[in-house]
Parts: sequence; C-alpha cells; structure tokens
Amino acid sequence: MQGAADGLPLPVQELRYPVAKQSLIQRELKREQLVAKYKKKYDELKATANDAKKSDEERYAARLALQQLPRNAYPTRQRSRCELTGRPRGTFRMFGLARSKIRDLAFKGDIPGVVKASW
Repeated sequence: MQGAADGLPLPVQELRYPVAKQSLIQRELKREQLVAKYKKKYDELKATANDAKKSDEERYAARLALQQLPRNAYPTRQRSRCELTGRPRGTFRMFGLARSKIRDLAFKGDIPGVVKASW
C-alpha cells in the first residue's frame, strides 16, 4: 500500500516511525525550561560552593541553597532525545538523532559527508 493520501511515493511503513510518548517528551521540555530559568542562580551557587577561597560557612550556605532549587532545575537531569522520534537512548549529540534514524538518513544520502564504510 502506498502513501496515496499525500501523493507520496513512499510505502506507509516509511511514513510512520515509532515515537516516544508525548508525556515524556513534554516532561523533557519542561525540564529544559526550568534549567534555563535557574541557570544563572545555579551557576553562581555552584561556583561559590566549589570555591576553596570562600569560608566553610559560605560554602555550606551555598550547598543548602542549591538543595532548595527545584529538582528538575539541575542540568544533569536532562536527557538527550532524538529530534525525530524522541527516543532517549542511542542518540548522537553531533546529529541530535537516534542511531537508527542516522542510519536511515545516511543510506538515503540526506546527511552530507556521511558515507557507508567499506574496507
């Protein structure tokens, strides 16, 4: 069966690919917004807490203030996801895509400079 609805000559299987649950993708977007909102404060507190020249009391206060930030405001809680499918694992930072999508696009020749290896 062809994708006749849009007049595309692609099989239906190529038009559909598994996508992550929308709730998980929205949760990740929410985390990105929180990280951006608290970035300045997080960086200042982190610098103070790691500065050996500051007194122990100041460093301890900075650590306590860091703990008061929302949990999702920490950049380490972000997960890189494929831009096309939302897949959380096997994502290459260079392309922002999952390995399976990189493979598909590379074979089609849609990624410049990426060719199939042969030796």
